[in-house]
Order: sequence, then C-alpha cells, then structure tokens
Amino acid sequence: MPELPEVETVRLGLNQVTLAQPIRGGDVLLSRSIAHPFNVDEFLEGIKKVSITDWQRRGKYLLAKLAKSDNADGGWLGVHLRMTGQLLWVNQEEPLQKHTRVRLFFPDNRELRFVDIRTFGKMWWIMPSQTPESIITGLQKLGPEPFSDEFSVEYLVRKLHRRQRLIKAALLDQSLVAGLGNIYADEVLFLSGIRPETLCKALNREQIEELHRAIIKVLQTAIESGGTTFSNFLNVLGVNGNYKGIAWVYGRTGEPCRVCSTPIERLKLAGRSSHFCPNCQQ
Repeated sequence: MPELPEVETVRLGLNQVTLAQPIRGGDVLLSRSIAHPFNVDEFLEGIKKVSITDWQRRGKYLLAKLAKSDNADGGWLGVHLRMTGQLLWVNQEEPLQKHTRVRLFFPDNRELRFVDIRTFGKMWWIMPSQTPESIITGLQKLGPEPFSDEFSVEYLVRKLHRRQRLIKAALLDQSLVAGLGNIYADEVLFLSGIRPETLCKALNREQIEELHRAIIKVLQTAIESGGTTFSNFLNVLGVNGNYKGIAWVYGRTGEPCRVCSTPIERLKLAGRSSHFCPNCQQ
C-alpha cells in the first residue's frame, strides 16, 4: 500500500502537471471506484469544467482543491490509492492500462488515469457546500501529520505512556500519526533500536525521543528518494521509487544488516510482516 512518502511523491508530481487546466470531462470504467457521489454521472458533472488549484495530502489521502472558471469554489476531488492505486499523467492516445478505472481529460490531449489492480482505491467529488471531512469519514480519524508542530515528543510520550500495546501496532495506527505504514514503521524501529514486539509501556522517554526523530528522518529520506517500489508503485510519470535500494530492514529478510552484518529476520505480528535486526534492535 502506498504510504505517506509515496502519496507525497504523487502529490508533488500532480502539482507540477495538472494545475490551472480545466478538466474537460472524464470516463468511469469501474463505478465502485467512485465513493461519492454514488451516481457516476453526478461525479463526472461535478468535476467537469473545473480546474485544480492545489493538491494537498492528509495522511494517505490526496485532496485537490477545485475552482470554476470564474474562480468560484468548485469543491474538492479526493483520492485514496489504497493497496495498488496509481495516478498516471499520460497522453490520451496511449493504450489503456489493463486496470484503468477512471479517466479525467485535460487540454492538450492529456489525461489523468486512475489505475488500480485490486480495485480498493476510491475517488470522491465533494461539492462546494461540503467539507472533505464530512464526506470522507476516514479523515476524521487521523492523528497529526508527522511534520506538524502537533506531532511533538510530548505528544508521543503522552500517547504511548502505559499503553499495553505492541509498538509496531501503535505505529500503524493512523489515529496516532497519519501516513505511517508497514514499510516505514519497520525502518523507524530499526533506526530507533527498538524491537517491533516491544510493548509501548516498556519504552522510556529517551527511546520515545529517538522514535520521534526516526519517524521524521525516515519519512524525509523516503520522500527525497521518491518513495518505495516493491510491487507496483509508480509516480505520476510512471517512474519507480528508489527507497528500496537503501532500506535498512524492510524486504531484506536473510540479508546482512547494513550496520552489523547480522541477517535480517522477519516475524508476523497481528498478520503483518515485521523486519528487524536481532542485534541492533533490543
């Protein structure tokens, strides 16, 4: 599933290629890809003849602010890539990818394609009288953004103190911190020197401070690398992310630790794989 760095990479790319161009229409090839409104024709009518003024990100959600030709409020376009979603900026003549679900048409024969193999991804059109949070209910449950002032060491200490919960599970909880997922939780725990099965209540303040630093460092590095491609993530121009080549532990089971050369191990926690170094993480 695309996590914060992948979604941020897509957001940056979309802001480079899609802004201030009227959407001339669209085509929905899979109706269940549209989460709101339920009527596909209403969705297409809502996004027609509006322009995108800015792409924003909240956790793993993408939110495009829309404006009408007279600069009046055009509402919002929301996207969640889920497990396998891609947004690709292509020429309209390019053959459709096998799993193309939604097409949005722009001037100069360009289009934005929503491609999604597993079909879990969603798109929303939110009319001007509504807020994204009122329609995309998942937004209501998100914790602070990791780069925000709200996500402080004190916040993390308060949230983890005395919690009878595995730290790996806590990091995957979007109500704790928005956007972190399985890949980067493993990377964060490695840099923090913490085993994934450690209970939150066992962490002291120094460890939580290190955890806070590692979250910000790992996500910044991953964004600078264009995200991670392990299976099908692509940026808007169809290019792979590069973080996989520098990952500390994720996807490296049996390979030597980059610090101590101990083989990386993997275990299952609550149905999710966790990668760690048994020597560097205690």
